[in-house]
Amino acid sequence: MVNTSEYWEQRYREGTTRWDLGQAAPAFISLLQSHSLLPGKAAVLGSGRGYDAIAFAQYGFDVIGFDFAPAAIAEATAIAQTNGCSAKFLKRNIFDLPNEFFQYFHYVIEHTCFCAINPQQRQEYVKVVKEILQPRGELIAIFFTHSRPGGPPFGVSPEEIEQYFEADFEILKLQPIANSVPARQGEEHFGHFRLI
Repeated sequence: MVNTSEYWEQRYREGTTRWDLGQAAPAFISLLQSHSLLPGKAAVLGSGRGYDAIAFAQYGFDVIGFDFAPAAIAEATAIAQTNGCSAKFLKRNIFDLPNEFFQYFHYVIEHTCFCAINPQQRQEYVKVVKEILQPRGELIAIFFTHSRPGGPPFGVSPEEIEQYFEADFEILKLQPIANSVPARQGEEHFGHFRLI
């Protein structure tokens, strides 16, 4: 089951981590290089081996990556240390984060978490993001907008994304990503939302 840490731990142990790019997402690098965001405290949900978290930390963000697969946390911590990076990684179930990090972060960074959880938990995911962000905090996201059946990754349409988030967030940007990695061309949308 995708909602257990054992499921994801097994994927890491088997090396079946096809979602892992081995690098930060190109769309995040473009955003960081534009210097359009003021650095602040950032949570990376479902941070995996930590490449996105490390990229944000290298641009001055105070980053904590969260994953509930112990192997992911161990590997991300090792990669960060090898790179002399300040990003921290904690083993947590993201749905427990509001208890510990209520209104703590300026940013939530989303890449391959929303598509990995059971689609029935998406409304709860939105609630988590809302509760761990400070007032007027921002969600910076890459959404997997494919239309293939099944998952993970579970696809979502741009219209569905708006429906999930529009009650609590101002949708500043939601657009197709031009510089996806080749395997994901035409299947990703970049979202930038601000808590209302």
